[in-house]
Amino acid sequence: MNLKNETLRISNLARFKDSNWGNINPEYVARMNLQNRFKTGVEIAKYTSKIMRSDMAAYEIDPSNYTQSLGCWHGFVAQQMMIAVKRHQKTTKGTYIYLSGWMVAALRSKFGPLPDQSMHEKTAVPELIEEIYTFLKQADARELQQLFIDLDYAKANDGDVETIEKQIERFETHVVPMIADIDAGFGNEEATYLLAKKMIEAGACCIQIENQVSDAKQCGHQAGKVTVPHEDFLAKVNAVRYAFLELGVEDGVIVARTDSLGADLTQKVPVSRSKGDLAEKYNSFLASEPIDNISDLKDNDIVLSKHGNFVRPIRLANGLYQFRENTGFDRVVLDCVSSLNAGADLLWIETEKPNLKQIAELINAVKSEVPNAKLVYNNSPSFNWTLAFREQVYQEWLDAGKDVSEYPNPSSAPKGLMSEEFDKTPLAVAADKLIQEFQKDSSMHASIFHHLITLPTYHDTALGTDTLAEGYFGDKGMLAYVKGVQRKEIRRNQPSVKHQDLAGSNIGDHHKEYFSGDNALLAGGEANTMNQF
Repeated sequence: MNLKNETLRISNLARFKDSNWGNINPEYVARMNLQNRFKTGVEIAKYTSKIMRSDMAAYEIDPSNYTQSLGCWHGFVAQQMMIAVKRHQKTTKGTYIYLSGWMVAALRSKFGPLPDQSMHEKTAVPELIEEIYTFLKQADARELQQLFIDLDYAKANDGDVETIEKQIERFETHVVPMIADIDAGFGNEEATYLLAKKMIEAGACCIQIENQVSDAKQCGHQAGKVTVPHEDFLAKVNAVRYAFLELGVEDGVIVARTDSLGADLTQKVPVSRSKGDLAEKYNSFLASEPIDNISDLKDNDIVLSKHGNFVRPIRLANGLYQFRENTGFDRVVLDCVSSLNAGADLLWIETEKPNLKQIAELINAVKSEVPNAKLVYNNSPSFNWTLAFREQVYQEWLDAGKDVSEYPNPSSAPKGLMSEEFDKTPLAVAADKLIQEFQKDSSMHASIFHHLITLPTYHDTALGTDTLAEGYFGDKGMLAYVKGVQRKEIRRNQPSVKHQDLAGSNIGDHHKEYFSGDNALLAGGEANTMNQF
């Protein structure tokens, strides 16, 4: 937005021509408009969805154009992430925010810490989306405020006004796309639609939904997952699309997540209406036993006709049905293909390890039917990355006939390779290189458009607090904070060292001057201890 043009527009408002608004400075209004570019969450969703669509198109041309995000559980965490990205990468391009249902449950529920089982209040999700974008918009306001200070100084001291005006006009916002987790939809398709609307109204341009039973939802990296028939899941995909279109977010993005690789249970046996439909395909994966004689049936048994024969699906004591062993791969492929054909835009396949070969096999099977299929992939903290890649290198070296006798065999010492004593060995160095290149390699060879880490700031906060507490309550006292935190902030030139400014104190001072002129009571000045930094 051009500051001069916006100032001129405001000064030409009819009320300014003949009114008692003489105390209102049109340029100050223009500045505030620039600092609050996005007035509603729907505006954010429309803006960021176009960015995401453009990024998806760029990835299809060149897979090195993959995107990334970190899961954030508070607006301040998301703000600091984006400030850091912009400072260090010089652009926010290709960076998103991830909102994790796991972290909402664990950290933002009024019930207190909860497991990832859709037990938290559904309203906590849109509330966190709104909070995150409030903090990102405040990052814009703070950075623009400094440019306005520079502009005023340049005007008063015959400085380079034109260059600063161009910096203001070309300002890159901290507001970026968000992939927001709606879990399994929190109820039936109407409940999913209503919650999706709230999430979009808060600013979400991309909603991720999974194919588990809503009231039996489990974390993707835990046991006991129960999937729903395709018709049920696709109804919820439709519900999310209707929500986007109703609110005018025509470029809204839907990520269809399948947990079928690790789920071996279902709650329903869907009704097939025509040969080869999704219900028939879903039921074909059910574990069953043949019924040779009607006398073999027990009261309340359920029987299916399969290829002209009667079979009894295996039903557990809790009423759930079992899938046949080793059908996970085929069920994942069917989930993905049916989701894309029904209007989803991106896929999420939850795997048990970060194995490039496995991911590539899965997505390539999908691409044989939907050639432009693309993945969002969870670079999960639930994976032991160190152990997984050291074991991978060990096996590769063993298969290649390389001497691995100095390393413990994973089959006999399952966690032996985790030992710190191996950190500087050639095997560990090779494994770390694979970890470093994992995102680039998998985007190139496994169609991963977006890489996210679901819970990184949960673990980072826990680690940082543990380190500080150990020293501060131990023998280091204040040195633990000064050396471990503040000195590092100062030398890294982090905005957080001036916490009053970061919280909006200086923005507030300038607004007071707009409103009160010379009568403004300011928090800044010589007595402000932030001047020490």
